[in-house]
Amino acid sequence: MNQRPPLLAMALLPMLLSACMSTGGLAPSATLRHPDRLEAAATLARANLSPAAWPAHDWWRGYGDAQLATLIDEALRDSPTIGVAQARIRQAQAAAAVTGASLSPQAAAGARTSRQRFTEHGAVPPALAGSWQWSNEATFNFGYEFDFWGKNRAALDGAIGRTRAAEVDAEAVRLLLTVGITQQYIRLAQLHAQQDVLDTTLAQRQQIVELTRQRVAARLDSQAELKQAELGIPAARAELAATREAIDLVTLQLAALAGAGPDRGERIERPQLRHLYPAALPAVLPSELLARRPDIVAQRWRVEALRRDIDAAHAQFYPSFNLTALAGLQSLGFSRFLDAGSAIAGAGPSVGLPVFDGGRLRGNLALRNADYDAAVEGYNQAVIDALRDVSSQVTSLRWLDERLALQREATATAEQAHELAVQRYRAGLGNNLQVLTTQLQLLAQQRLQVELDARAFDLDLQLVRALGGGYRPSIDPAGTPALASKVTP
Repeated sequence: MNQRPPLLAMALLPMLLSACMSTGGLAPSATLRHPDRLEAAATLARANLSPAAWPAHDWWRGYGDAQLATLIDEALRDSPTIGVAQARIRQAQAAAAVTGASLSPQAAAGARTSRQRFTEHGAVPPALAGSWQWSNEATFNFGYEFDFWGKNRAALDGAIGRTRAAEVDAEAVRLLLTVGITQQYIRLAQLHAQQDVLDTTLAQRQQIVELTRQRVAARLDSQAELKQAELGIPAARAELAATREAIDLVTLQLAALAGAGPDRGERIERPQLRHLYPAALPAVLPSELLARRPDIVAQRWRVEALRRDIDAAHAQFYPSFNLTALAGLQSLGFSRFLDAGSAIAGAGPSVGLPVFDGGRLRGNLALRNADYDAAVEGYNQAVIDALRDVSSQVTSLRWLDERLALQREATATAEQAHELAVQRYRAGLGNNLQVLTTQLQLLAQQRLQVELDARAFDLDLQLVRALGGGYRPSIDPAGTPALASKVTP
């Protein structure tokens, strides 16, 4: 009699395994794209290539502005954006810990006591029938699931992948924050330069008004020319006021990005940026870009996590094997609760196998496959966008030098034209309209010069961002030192 249960189980096991529901026809369809298959060599070759051109992790210090470095240090310490990213890492770590618990034995202790009346008309012996008794129990329970098919291991690997993705997302947030602060700082430098131009323009217009008054007194000009010259004074002051407003707004934005209150903006002084030229591009693009862009690395970790989710979904089609055991004490009343005769114990295996679930497991596997395909295509798009991003900065930088040279020439010509018009006006050979016209032309060229100078800083900044901002992971999604771009699943 004692041999029948094991023999019966052994006989039924092959039939149970053969009854497993089929996963046939369910598989991912998307494939990871290698960046070297995207033609970019000709575009990238136009840049200044250097093997050591990757940005440093604290790349902003290269601009030589201590105030900018201080603002970014404050932001990395105090910004709620960084705090949110760190909290998401802790969330992912906690989820991984919960998932990983399924790989370990589970044990729990429990105790209960209750007072109950036993029926007089049931199977209870006469000594207890109709009486009130205390029922007591204390047990130690043990359980363990044998992970023969790797379901729990795959689930843990997927959770670890999502933790890695959250960690890399924090690096992406760090990059966006530092780039955002630097971009606003460049904007502040541009506004101060525009203010200088407007201050000079206002001073020139005041000189023209004074000269016109002298000419009116000498009966060389009329009141019409004087009023025309005076008209430029309030216009210049209005532009100055708008520029100062913009400066105040940018300092408020910088204070908020640094995680501080608006009064922090009052202490922000004029930027003293030092530009580094020429901008260079790493010679190992595009393949190594995959390990340098945090957005791509994070997406790659998500792909790996979803691939492990597929493995876990596959394993759910197979039998589950569990071992349970208990030991403890059980008695009626308290007097003999601790006696050896009150001991209870038991242990045994259990097997579970899905036979019919209305398509739930196949639907779950199909969902995991679709999630994986979407993540892979998202990764492929991120690779394309990254190469386009770098190429766009390279293209703009290539044309920037020519634009700057032409703009300097145009500004110098406008300065000469304005100076000649003023000289002719002083000598009585020209009129006030010519002076004002050349002054407006000079103002327009000086503004364009300021915008191009700011554009040079911004393009350098955008190239840093496009190259990953100095990010370099120690482990790639395949679990090996991160340099090679392993993009095959």
